[in-house]
Amino acid sequence: MMRSKNYWFTSGYLFFFFVSWSVWWAFYAIWLNETLGLSGLQTGTLYSINSTVALIFMLIYGVIEDKLGTRKHLIWFQNILLIGTGPFLIYVYEPLLNSTFIVGAILGAIYLGAAFIGGVGLLESYTEKLSRKFDFEYGTSRMWGSLGYAIGALVAGIALGINPHLNFWLASAAGVVFFIINCFYKIEISEKEKKETSELDLKSIASTFKLKKFWFLIVFLFGTSCIYTIYDQQLFPIFFTKHFPNAETGYHFYGYLNSFQVFLESAMMFVAPFIVNKLGAKRTLTLAGMIMASRIVGSAMVDSTIGLSMIKLLHGFETPLLVIAVFKYIAKNFDSRLSATIYLIGFQISGQIGVIAFSSLIGSLYDKSGFNFTFVTIGLVVFAFSIFSIFFLNNDKKKVADIMVSGTEKGHI
Repeated sequence: MMRSKNYWFTSGYLFFFFVSWSVWWAFYAIWLNETLGLSGLQTGTLYSINSTVALIFMLIYGVIEDKLGTRKHLIWFQNILLIGTGPFLIYVYEPLLNSTFIVGAILGAIYLGAAFIGGVGLLESYTEKLSRKFDFEYGTSRMWGSLGYAIGALVAGIALGINPHLNFWLASAAGVVFFIINCFYKIEISEKEKKETSELDLKSIASTFKLKKFWFLIVFLFGTSCIYTIYDQQLFPIFFTKHFPNAETGYHFYGYLNSFQVFLESAMMFVAPFIVNKLGAKRTLTLAGMIMASRIVGSAMVDSTIGLSMIKLLHGFETPLLVIAVFKYIAKNFDSRLSATIYLIGFQISGQIGVIAFSSLIGSLYDKSGFNFTFVTIGLVVFAFSIFSIFFLNNDKKKVADIMVSGTEKGHI
């Protein structure tokens, strides 16, 4: 596997995409709140609009990607957007947010949704298809994505203290390297793959929506991952940096901590497939939910930078388990040809719907009631949905008659 060119090219995709994303996204909430001076409600509104547009791209990406198989049409489109990140954020997005907030929010949501917020699911589902096609573990390749995020976040914390625009230019630079990799990576498309993907139609995709197990998975992810995402991206960075005497020190320390956490995450990505195979996809999903809930509630129980740092590091354990378990669960319960659609709808879109529904509400809640009350409230919600998974998600060994969506046997990872 380690000598496979497909493994290394796939890992290169993930590495430089996550570098391009993390150098600005890791400090997005801080940039909006501290640099641009937006309120909690405005920040929450931006997250909601971003997620609304992103879920549209996710739905489109999922359907098209499953029809394309491992052809690279959408990857090229995404690559162009990565390269243009810096100019867009500096010369379009920032000025509009300061002058015409709603216009800036909508244009930003379209660009960022297509490139990153919706694009991450596209790239993850695409590279997971490659892992099955060329017979290597997706988790060991996805590890490089986490490593890229860690390196990007480490650099971002330093660059943000100098000038946020530097972060945006670094995002474009990573997109250029992604472009070079894309130019050199050639993927052969067999006649069998062309035939299998051509047989997929809207009826095949619609059949998935009739399955109870599909909706149970969405409910679980909606109540755990999406609420956790709001906490991790919108609340925790601001809460953490407020424990330092000045903002610049907080930025630097959070950048170092975020990088260490993602280095831990990348190491866990390497071993997560073995853990998921041992525990089973369902049990691992429940475990990931419990870790998310514990981290959220735990943030309200400690008031020191050391304690909060330890809480932050739990993310490095939870994310690899969740991502790998979701793909394993999909492979065991659904038609593998529809993996992109199911992953993007079940995991990514359900999460974005949750962000749309709750970002502004949670933003207003912490504006009025403070962080601690907000953390306890949403943490208990995540605990409840984690318990839900015990009773309603399918056991790995359970034989389900409707595993075949379009007459094709389930796939494997």
